[in-house]
Amino acid sequence: MAGASDKARFYLERSIPELQEFERKKIFSKVDEITSITKKRSGFEHKLNARGSQPSDYARYVEFEMNLEALRRKRVKRLGIKSSNHSGQRKIFFLLDRATRKFHGDLGLWVQYIEYARKEKANKRLSQIFTNVLRLHPTKPELWMHAARYAADEADMTSARSYMQRGLRFCRMSKALWIEYAKLEMTYVAKIAARRQILGLDGSQPEDRKATEGNELDPDIIALPKLTAEDINPSLREDDELDQVALQNFNSAPALSGAIPLAIFDSAMKQFVNDDSLAEILFDLFAGFEGTPCLPDILQHIIEHMLKTWPTMPSSLSSYSRQPIVGIDPHSAEFPKAFGVSLERITSSAQMAQGKSEFLERVINWLLQLKITGLDAGVQKAISATVRRAIRDYEEAAEQRGGLTKDNSMQMVKKLQNAGYQEDANRLLDKSRERWSIDEQPLDLQRSTTETDSLT
Repeated sequence: MAGASDKARFYLERSIPELQEFERKKIFSKVDEITSITKKRSGFEHKLNARGSQPSDYARYVEFEMNLEALRRKRVKRLGIKSSNHSGQRKIFFLLDRATRKFHGDLGLWVQYIEYARKEKANKRLSQIFTNVLRLHPTKPELWMHAARYAADEADMTSARSYMQRGLRFCRMSKALWIEYAKLEMTYVAKIAARRQILGLDGSQPEDRKATEGNELDPDIIALPKLTAEDINPSLREDDELDQVALQNFNSAPALSGAIPLAIFDSAMKQFVNDDSLAEILFDLFAGFEGTPCLPDILQHIIEHMLKTWPTMPSSLSSYSRQPIVGIDPHSAEFPKAFGVSLERITSSAQMAQGKSEFLERVINWLLQLKITGLDAGVQKAISATVRRAIRDYEEAAEQRGGLTKDNSMQMVKKLQNAGYQEDANRLLDKSRERWSIDEQPLDLQRSTTETDSLT
């Protein structure tokens, strides 16, 4: 124990200059606050340096120091005191470094270390942390995802891709890592597309040119010749031609054409040959990036693969039925026609689905998401009619397979209530009451019944 006490005393003595600064600048009072801080630190240090210390001891000590540092910063700001802003930060980093060196197998401490470094924007230290933790835990996909997200947030896509690709070498069977990699690349494509649109590099006509063309038709406006930089320096015309060539080359780059997300999907399908659920997850993921120019090509590629590999699976047919309306604004003039194509696909797919009830359940889920305010009355009526028909077909298909389970019935009722289909929810609840007595119903279903009855 003498050794542990000596170590504790050594670390406590290192904090004396900091405590003296607290007293000298009157950030904390000597009698109560500084004495309390010293006692707390002494207790933590003796516990850490004794035998049998746990990672939780370090975590509590770090939490105490973080709260103390937050309080110090607030008082310094309120009192207008010039004080060292890095002493508390250095102490917390030193504690976390001690913790991860002693318990290098505890992922909780590493994540706490990473999150604090990100919060403090200590980029150099954070890079070193990732190097150390990934060397010790290369088979932990969540660490590779942390590192890739950090690199992407710092606009370093090269490093982000490197983290993901290295992580997949060690964690090939991690679906979460494949999904995160696809999300990372699709987010990058969406950002580039949005920036190009803002800068007018996507082929859209600049606003000032549109305004000029509109004014030409107005007899009350006199069009004056516009002086451009090309009139002053004719050599810029040649540079403009070069820029157009560069722009065309940039349009065909893999980062914009969707080649990288497609490559990720193909590689994931080779790794998980018989996993249609992963393909469905990736389809839903990509479908969320509406407005991305390459989205239709990506979705078409996924649908072709799913229909070729799993032609009768509910996941394939549900995605196939949903594809026509993905990326189309429900308020636009194109939506009714696209929704009509989806309806045709739903009808034909329901006849060939292997597991009709599962297919219809998926269809109902994405149809309920189309409950949007402000839609055209005809479109909303068509959506509602489709939902009701799908629910009835779903109930019939479930009855053929032995009937709806309590859990499925309860979940469907909640979904219908949340989407505003109270009449259909009530009808399904009535069937549930006939099938199960009130006493045998799940508590959540009873609450749903009560809520529905109160509304009616």
